[in-house]
Amino acid sequence: MSKTLVVYLMAGPDSPELAEAAVEGGADLVELGFPFSDPLADGPTIRRAAEKALAQGMRTQRCLEVLAATRERVDVPLVPMTYASILEAYGWERFAADARAAGATSLIVADLPAGDRPELRRVQLVAPTSTDDRLRLAAEQTDGWLYLVTVTGTTGARTGVSSALAGLAERARAAAPAVPLYAGFGISTPEDARDAAALTDGIVVGSAAVEAAEGGAETLRGYVRSLRAALDKV
Repeated sequence: MSKTLVVYLMAGPDSPELAEAAVEGGADLVELGFPFSDPLADGPTIRRAAEKALAQGMRTQRCLEVLAATRERVDVPLVPMTYASILEAYGWERFAADARAAGATSLIVADLPAGDRPELRRVQLVAPTSTDDRLRLAAEQTDGWLYLVTVTGTTGARTGVSSALAGLAERARAAAPAVPLYAGFGISTPEDARDAAALTDGIVVGSAAVEAAEGGAETLRGYVRSLRAALDKV
């Protein structure tokens, strides 16, 4: 069974073109970051991308327009990733409805724990510090797949896959045998992708994809192809 490749991009004017390039390179799902001024989960690369997006006028309504434009160019699942404060300001139900109307398949709210606002269907995140009870709750409430945060800390490219991933994947599999597990945070090279995918059903690449996207669509397409080639060998 083929491993799933999730690529994260920060919402911006060039997102539709970049998302298309990522899909051409082999991405199975695209996360679209809605920028936030205080992104607690994000490392320096994604923080810089968020600051740039905000400077370009990427507020919530504009991000939804970019989401809709991206949907016109790709047919893979599209998942906005953002923070609770943005939904609080925009309106929880309104955001969920408008995001789906714009083409979102699901939603990730990085700082909204499982159990909070259970009516909001979203992909749940779990970490090495998550208890078994928390893993079970997240698995019950998650929308489609479970996001395994491989490290305790912020996003960002690192060297090698976190040693905590194997244990987390094993516990998550026990708590949710039927739920796909995708690992993210710190995966940057094809080797990282291969090693993480050997333990899970797929991977999420964020900071390294954002860095590749800074080089334009062709650079991003080539980078995603390198990840896809590594995953296809697992």
